[in-house]
Amino acid sequence: MNQFASNRRSRFAFLRWAVVTVPAINFLGVASSRLAPMGSDNPWYRALIKPELNPPGWAFGVAWTILYVLMGLSLAMVLDARRARGRGLALLFFALQMIANLAWSPLFFGLHRITAALFVIVVMFALTVVTTLLFARIRSAAALLLIPYLLWMIFAGYLNLRIDQRNPDADGHLVSGGASTQIAL
Repeated sequence: MNQFASNRRSRFAFLRWAVVTVPAINFLGVASSRLAPMGSDNPWYRALIKPELNPPGWAFGVAWTILYVLMGLSLAMVLDARRARGRGLALLFFALQMIANLAWSPLFFGLHRITAALFVIVVMFALTVVTTLLFARIRSAAALLLIPYLLWMIFAGYLNLRIDQRNPDADGHLVSGGASTQIAL
């Protein structure tokens, strides 16, 4: 009986980390998205020609909330594996991909840099692939939790690319009177 309780306790020990990582990652995501108006709140974005598969604005908030929860749980599992070989490198790559993730919204919505934002998605995807492989060496479940994020990045990359193609003159430009849609540097 003690063995069962011990195994169960250790299996869910990562939840102690998750109480911190899930809200922290969600907070960072929300903070990044608040640096400039997004979606229908952004006149520059409203004026863009969007691709056929562009989801409604509310879907992005729902998707990112779910993805950030999964990322936070994944991170918690790796943080909980204190003596795991390669843990430090895995955490470094997670941090790097997270920095790229947090840079995308201000770059796209605030600075109106569509092409640069696409480059960030490509870098973020590559960093997340490496993160996923490193997490898999530590906890396979942690790697599996990152798969929806990777799939979303492919879709986001498609949307970003199609917006770039359909709006060649919008990269870096303001909508008239739209200075409030840019980040003040």
